[in-house]
Amino acid sequence: MTRTCAGLLRQLWHWLEGGVPERFAPCPPPALRAPPLPAQNTLAPRLLAALVFAATFAGAAQALQVTDDRGVTVTLPGAPQRIVSLLPSLTETVCELGRCANLVGVDRYSNFPANVQKLPQVGGGLDPNIEMIVSLKPDVVLMATSSRAGDRLQALGIQVVALEPKTHADVQRVMLKLGQLLEVPDAARIWRAIDAGVSAAAQSLPASVRGTRVYFEVNQGPYAAGESSFIGETLTRLGAKNIVPAKLGPFPKLNPEYIVRANPDLIMIGQRSADGLTARPGWQAIRALREQRICIFPSGEADMLVRPGPRMAEGARLMAKCLVDKAPKPSPGAKP
Repeated sequence: MTRTCAGLLRQLWHWLEGGVPERFAPCPPPALRAPPLPAQNTLAPRLLAALVFAATFAGAAQALQVTDDRGVTVTLPGAPQRIVSLLPSLTETVCELGRCANLVGVDRYSNFPANVQKLPQVGGGLDPNIEMIVSLKPDVVLMATSSRAGDRLQALGIQVVALEPKTHADVQRVMLKLGQLLEVPDAARIWRAIDAGVSAAAQSLPASVRGTRVYFEVNQGPYAAGESSFIGETLTRLGAKNIVPAKLGPFPKLNPEYIVRANPDLIMIGQRSADGLTARPGWQAIRALREQRICIFPSGEADMLVRPGPRMAEGARLMAKCLVDKAPKPSPGAKP
């Protein structure tokens, strides 16, 4: 691209100077030459035209195109310098890519790393404060595909990139996509480190915890992490058995009776959802509750566990520790 543009500029410059290279236009005999024209000062306008031409080509060379999860191709003149993020996992990914300083606003739930808590909060990710976002003059707004704000922001001339990771493959794709958008060349290396961390957590586990039947509650409802979610995929890599099959979706809302009938060996749940757990109808009969096989994660850890982003390896280590501490132990004399 650089050589092509340079060649075009040289050719244009010859044309602007009023001629072409001699090898392409041999001079006619003197008798046929036209009389000289009066001298004119044409250099300035021609120079201006050349500069405009060069600027156009330079801008085209630097333009970025990213196709988001809606299938929409977004074109930006260059890497965005002012970013609003409306999804905590995207906020964390931007910071992991080394572009935290470019964030000028976040949703109310983005709280990691700690320095993003000082940024203006623009409300919830699904239905944020549009006027406040506009006032921040972002080059781009990052949001979930489920957000209702995309069309309204685009109608106001603000570029939107919608990305919503739900699986490990999605996390990798979003990491690379944001690396492309932010012009970070080593995004693939960051993903490989995350994936290696999950594998290391799995390799650290004893064989005795494999096959433990786990219920992971994402939020009250109850909403669970199914086999097809990134949390479910991590549990599978750790050797656990998720009681919520992939056919129910990544994060289904369950009938509480379903969980009672499934009778998990171990429950993983955040502190915010754990209040009143034993008071749920029929739940005292669940093995995990009878035997106190429950891992209740503090708010900070729970946030990390339910966000499909850079801290997935740390989440895998927390789940691995929970399995070691709380999984049922084989009976004495039982076959491994």
